[in-house]
Amino acid sequence: MQVLGVDIGGSGIKGAPVDIRTGQMLSERYRIETPIPATPKAVAEVVAAIKNHFNWQDPIGCGYPGVVRNGVTLSAANVDKSWIGINAESIFSQIINDDKCSVTILNDADAAGLAEMNFGAGKGRMGTILIITIGTGIGTALFTNSHLVPNLELGHLEIYGKDAESLITDSVRKQEDLSWKKWANRFNIYLMYIEKYLSPDLIIIGGGASKKIDKYIDYLQASAEIVPAQLLNDAGIVGAALAVENPSLKLLIN
Repeated sequence: MQVLGVDIGGSGIKGAPVDIRTGQMLSERYRIETPIPATPKAVAEVVAAIKNHFNWQDPIGCGYPGVVRNGVTLSAANVDKSWIGINAESIFSQIINDDKCSVTILNDADAAGLAEMNFGAGKGRMGTILIITIGTGIGTALFTNSHLVPNLELGHLEIYGKDAESLITDSVRKQEDLSWKKWANRFNIYLMYIEKYLSPDLIIIGGGASKKIDKYIDYLQASAEIVPAQLLNDAGIVGAALAVENPSLKLLIN
């Protein structure tokens, strides 16, 4: 089955058709800058534009940067606060206005985690596995013996009285012109807290910063094994597509 996967980010919204049996994207991803302000209506219109770009007439899965429960968005760290408490699936469906294009929305890090656990660096791995996506924000997805703990949102873990996202996102690295080594030293503090609370067996680094992981992975320090995401920055698209036919967010283990 083919599904249009869409990854809603703080700086860009990107999508592509995905074969959910194999996890393969079936075309180059199409990206549009995130509107300002990033209201539900404005973002839904961008998703509709991506749908039209691909002339899509089948289901759509969307990864959203925040807590999602039964299609309702409950937080809004990197988008407009008007997302909080709305039925985003209903609003998207109204704006897309195509009966064939049902919309499923889930947490974006959970989407990336599903993709990596099914088709990437976490495939076949058991134990406690944490996926950390690094981009405009910090996303986290936790799996224990292949079961997802949804909406973990550990990007907002408090470090020295500050939200972790204010210290260690890729956008902060660029804004403060940090070298990869200096940025990694900050990230190591975050990993110290992660290991204190979760004791993961494996940490998978994804998101936009995963494309340059060779520049900083040697500086990262953790007891857990640390590996790059195999799907890199496409995991969110693939995982969002997977969620359409997999509403319970279970792994597709053989």
